[in-house]
Amino acid sequence: MTVQERPVSSAAGLIIDDRQEARFKVNRNVFVEDDILGLERDRIFEKCWLYLGHVSEVSKPGSFVARRVGGRPLLFTRDRENNLNALYNTCSHRGAMVCRERAGNRRAFTCGYHAWTFDEKGHFIGMPGREALPTNATDNGKLDLVRVERMEEFRGFVFVCFDRNVEPLVDYLAGAADYLAYVADQGEHGMEIVEGSQDYSIAANWKLLQENSVDGYHGQPTHVTYFDYLRSRDGTTTNFAGSGAQGWVKNLGNGHAVSESIGALPWGRPYARWAPGWGESAKPEVEELSKQIMARLGPERGNVVANGDRNMIIFPNLVVNDIMATTIRTFYPVRPDYIEVSAWSLAPVGESATSRDRRMRNFVEFLGPAGFASPDDVEMLELCQRGYANRASAPWNDISRGMLSNAPKKTDELQMRTFWRRWRQLVSGDPNLELNGP
Repeated sequence: MTVQERPVSSAAGLIIDDRQEARFKVNRNVFVEDDILGLERDRIFEKCWLYLGHVSEVSKPGSFVARRVGGRPLLFTRDRENNLNALYNTCSHRGAMVCRERAGNRRAFTCGYHAWTFDEKGHFIGMPGREALPTNATDNGKLDLVRVERMEEFRGFVFVCFDRNVEPLVDYLAGAADYLAYVADQGEHGMEIVEGSQDYSIAANWKLLQENSVDGYHGQPTHVTYFDYLRSRDGTTTNFAGSGAQGWVKNLGNGHAVSESIGALPWGRPYARWAPGWGESAKPEVEELSKQIMARLGPERGNVVANGDRNMIIFPNLVVNDIMATTIRTFYPVRPDYIEVSAWSLAPVGESATSRDRRMRNFVEFLGPAGFASPDDVEMLELCQRGYANRASAPWNDISRGMLSNAPKKTDELQMRTFWRRWRQLVSGDPNLELNGP
């Protein structure tokens, strides 16, 4: 069945959301069918705000980043007037990509095919044999690179949307804006992407990674090696079995959700919660950073920023892990059973060398693709994907935990239901489907 042929009712029926019986189930076909991915591309990735990058990645005039967003090659630039630009990385002549580098600084982009040249705003500059075209060929920017339909920034986080009629970014972010602000508030002088990215792939459906990113239920059984490592490193006999149950989850609106807690977890935060594994020599600096945050933001907000741990999903495919380090992760489906992932570390501008070292060690040891967590997660998601070969006889995932609770915990599944209710609304094309609920 093609994307155009699939009826709205069929897409909506892929989710069972029974509030009275406290049952929430997802049909496993949504993870394997090509026509479902076609609907997602058409009704989600073409219509929703997608993360493009952070302003720190293009901090100087002439700087640029080239990356794929929603399956499209884009250019993210800062021009000589210090303005940000989002451009389609495709030549107005024959469509070749005009930039093959991942990042850099330049005044112009020259297409390797026929040497058509464009400035950092995308304006056409020139080409060999200009006399072969009419004198008015460049009028009104007719040969310029095409600008992405919408681009907006919130607290340094830059998003694009391919739908010109999309709602403003801050409205789309809804409650997620408050949590992005918590991240941005860590740095007195702003935040910056640490140079470099981690790029890898997973042989699983993209929605599984979004689910997993706010799933506290899997923490202890899946990542038991990490907790054993912390005990060994810190020389404690602490039982971390209940650590995943600490904290709570929230529906942030529009399919966004967060899993969070404050204090009491076994790892440290560079800004600014000390852990025994860092040694006594690190304690004075971490405590001083905490004092500075409290003084700058006030004790209530400062405590959330310094001592809080947050895993947030922004619909459809952005994850912000603000835990033992701060990670931005985004991903896009290539096939129903294959995704490409990119992750970046975010840090305060002007952070000391010792604090940055602690941050990056935390980042790679747990969140990196060779760390304690990500390989575990990748294996579990790929096992799920392989298990869906049995979907004809075992057709449903159960995501019902916590539906009877008025105060859902991190080990409950409200955060996943929040994502799926928004997914169902958009894929079915029915704006009246309820987004809130237990």
